[in-house]
Amino acid sequence: MRGHAFQLHETPVVALAEAALFLPRTQTLIVSDLHFEKGSAFAVRGVMLPPFDTAETLRRLEALTAQLAPKVLIALGDSFHDLGAGSRLADTDRAKLENLVSQAETIWIEGNHDPEPPAWLAGQRTHELVHDGLVFRHEPTGDVAGEVAGHLHPCARVTGKRGGSIRRRCFVTDGRSLIMPAFGAFTGGLNLFDPAFEGLFRGPVHALMPSGSGTTAKVHAIAAKNLTRSH
Repeated sequence: MRGHAFQLHETPVVALAEAALFLPRTQTLIVSDLHFEKGSAFAVRGVMLPPFDTAETLRRLEALTAQLAPKVLIALGDSFHDLGAGSRLADTDRAKLENLVSQAETIWIEGNHDPEPPAWLAGQRTHELVHDGLVFRHEPTGDVAGEVAGHLHPCARVTGKRGGSIRRRCFVTDGRSLIMPAFGAFTGGLNLFDPAFEGLFRGPVHALMPSGSGTTAKVHAIAAKNLTRSH
């Protein structure tokens, strides 16, 4: 398991290089902002993007569940890009998704893009979930210790000593609460210095930034003071 292990409020967690969170105590895998069928949603409006985002997101999720064999799978909202996304899924993608859901107890947290997940989709649906000492919801509030949320698609930029910079999706945490990176293939990112993050954390913030791939993948904990403010 490639990632950064730490204590979130009172719960041991691992921020994975694959942009997912794992709870070893309960064998729970959390992913956020999958945005299935975002590409086809743009196509409906005449913006032609490659129609492979759902397949790629599912491929990465399949690989992660095969590696970790979680007992519980939590999708932290905006799993589908819009209310019609479930009907636009290719048959092969729908079959893969149904197979994934059948392998673990699955909880779908409602998001602003998908307040009503497709009726055919198995699993529990809820606006908020308390599990393993943490509170899971889509939109962060900063009001509750142990809150885990998504929605903002955080990213961060690091500038090297020679002037080059790297921008990556990231987890954002102060050890009390955490905002997840977006897992979906076609999801953008919002710099953690954006005003949208103001007031959501009580203590010093770190970005947990994945780097590398495969066996060389790592997650680096970088204090906000060492990050670049420019987008």
